[in-house]
Amino acid sequence: MKLFILFLLMLAPCPAFAVSSPFAPQSGKTLLLVGQDRDTIAHYVSATGNTPGGTMFYTSIQNMDGLAGEADYGSGPQDAQALLQTYPNSVIQVGLYMVDALDKTYSGAYDANLKTLAQWIKKAHRPIYLRIGYEFDSPLNHYNPQQYKQAFRYVVDFLHKEGVDNVAYVWHSYCAQYPDQHWMDWYPGDDYVDWFGASIFSTYQISYASNFLKLARKHHKPFMIAESTPWGMYTLVAKVDWLKHIFNFIKDQNVEAFCYIDSNWEVMPMFKGQHIGDARLEENSQIKDLWLKEINKDRYLKASSDLF
Repeated sequence: MKLFILFLLMLAPCPAFAVSSPFAPQSGKTLLLVGQDRDTIAHYVSATGNTPGGTMFYTSIQNMDGLAGEADYGSGPQDAQALLQTYPNSVIQVGLYMVDALDKTYSGAYDANLKTLAQWIKKAHRPIYLRIGYEFDSPLNHYNPQQYKQAFRYVVDFLHKEGVDNVAYVWHSYCAQYPDQHWMDWYPGDDYVDWFGASIFSTYQISYASNFLKLARKHHKPFMIAESTPWGMYTLVAKVDWLKHIFNFIKDQNVEAFCYIDSNWEVMPMFKGQHIGDARLEENSQIKDLWLKEINKDRYLKASSDLF
């Protein structure tokens, strides 16, 4: 009987892409988010007259910095409460830093911090996209795959037990110079991952992100560009080329969320001198016009009273 049922299931039509994850937009729509700190976002909104559908925020499993008040490590003020109050019609994407904290996480050392996070998420009363241990495959983070998976699952299980139901769990890849890495070594499992995410800082990364997106589709998960900025690009030509590649990728691959970091990296103490450049869209009229022409299309979801 089991074999017969399996045979019938194999004959049944299968949709090319069936998303069952929370807070995924309708097909053909892309949720637009801007970050990555309070002041950068405020400057973007003021200069463009455009409030994005989501904002970005970072905290750590070790301290839960910036949830109750401002925290600044040299990359702009992280201020979760300000984002909640200033942008009531926008979602929030949270990067949860976990470097050198994986074993302590699943041993329960940070349970009090996770409880604080759970309470904050519930009080937010909006969709929260949580990137647990973001850029899991980055050499800078040196995450052990087995420990990473265990810590990821622990965080998800903990928040479930706390009654959190307005969060989507994002598995976020560095997607860069290491195409031979086996992403699935870090995969916590379909029951724990709601979204796949990737960083795109250069045009050559798009090919890696495309492969990661194919993996997302294979697992029937929506895909977000979780962090993006034109890294190390100083000329107008380079920045315009980068933006056009990004927009084409979003359209061609039906990317469900796009998170742009609109920062002047050269003035931030954490990044000063690393030759990242000024990624602010509003500082050049040609780039600003290109940006606004694209994101004002019907595809892009921005702040709205009926967004969620």
